[in-house]
Amino acid sequence: MRKILSFHISNTVEFKQQLLLWSKKFDRIAVLDSHDVNKKANSKKEYNSYELLAGIDALSEIQPEENCFDLLKQTYDNNQDWWFGFMTYDLKNELEDLSSENFDGVQMPALHFFQPRWVLVLKEDKLEIHYHEKENTEEEVKVLVEQILSTEIDEIQASLVSNIQHRISKEEYLDAVNALKDHIRLGDIYEVNFCQEFYAENSSIDPLATYRSLREVSPTPYSCYYSLGDKFLLSASPERYIKKQGSKIISQPIKGTAKRGKTSEEDAEIKEFLYTDPKERAENIMIVDLVRNDLSRTAAKGTVKVEELCGIYTFPQVHQMISTVVSDLRKDKHFVDCIKHSFPMGSMTGAPKVRAMKLIEKYEVAKRGLFSAAVGYITPDADFDFNVVIRSIQYNAKDDYLSFMVGGAITMQSKPEKEYEECLLKAKAIKQVLGNK
Repeated sequence: MRKILSFHISNTVEFKQQLLLWSKKFDRIAVLDSHDVNKKANSKKEYNSYELLAGIDALSEIQPEENCFDLLKQTYDNNQDWWFGFMTYDLKNELEDLSSENFDGVQMPALHFFQPRWVLVLKEDKLEIHYHEKENTEEEVKVLVEQILSTEIDEIQASLVSNIQHRISKEEYLDAVNALKDHIRLGDIYEVNFCQEFYAENSSIDPLATYRSLREVSPTPYSCYYSLGDKFLLSASPERYIKKQGSKIISQPIKGTAKRGKTSEEDAEIKEFLYTDPKERAENIMIVDLVRNDLSRTAAKGTVKVEELCGIYTFPQVHQMISTVVSDLRKDKHFVDCIKHSFPMGSMTGAPKVRAMKLIEKYEVAKRGLFSAAVGYITPDADFDFNVVIRSIQYNAKDDYLSFMVGGAITMQSKPEKEYEECLLKAKAIKQVLGNK
């Protein structure tokens, strides 16, 4: 059991920056920032448990190459503590008869979870430090907080990356979208999430400074900075994958994107158009049906419900259409089973899911790695919360390889040129951070 010490934080904005800078000396870091989502009028407050949550330094960790979900279950059952970690997209190959042969420049492990030395939970102006008495004394924890609060905040010097390239050309992208629409015409699939990679080789960046810049440009409710030694995730994700709160399971898929307006009046018009757009609503509803099916595999009978269908939410760069699907976990099911039977998330695959994933492998040319997968945490009470890794940079510092991916749902109504423009819109914040207009 961990002990908890509480502290008052007078300036939470500064504290977040100080924590990031202080944490830089550790190899294992996961900092999850909600960016004041609980204070915003258009947020679902009941489903956001913290303002900031961080796991710092590793007491133990797992990084299996096979049987990943089983090992995660076993590890947690043997040590019911806080665990922070991620699952990469290619875990799909453990769950279905699938394989992945595409290029992988980042080379993230399939799964990584670590048990932190310190867990920091910020709720409004109250900071809790969760620690093990056998690892640290109360006095040491107080010194730790003093160190964080005395950390000087320097000016952000984000790394500029001038050599960003497209893994496929615009023409190749358009051809692939048309080919996928042919599969839809043939009845192979109803919808598929098709993505493309932007990358830079021989690019040395400061991951923490780049993440600090990204969170300023695009403060989102499921953002994350994750350090795995020489591999990093810098995420400005707006999307929740799945959360467990007691026996309740919550999934909030995003499908439907529109740019922000230049005025409040234009913003309102765009939001109304997004809400009523038949294509966007069709995309969202198809994925809601897929999520309902996934959750039903571990749900108590009659508990799968759609709490909100096609809600419109506003972020700094875009408006998004978000639905909320919930269920109650069956008493005979382990919480890891709920993750396993819904992974990868429907919003980043398509319907039917397995056939969509086979076509993704065929028409995409780069492995997704952590993109379209999940990062999050598990609590000692067996609750959890994981995001969908989108609007994110993956970086391999050993090989100086930087990657970010963008994509969207392809349906029968998709116009290839418009889908390409939507990709560029989603990449806008990251390009801005890296010094590209």
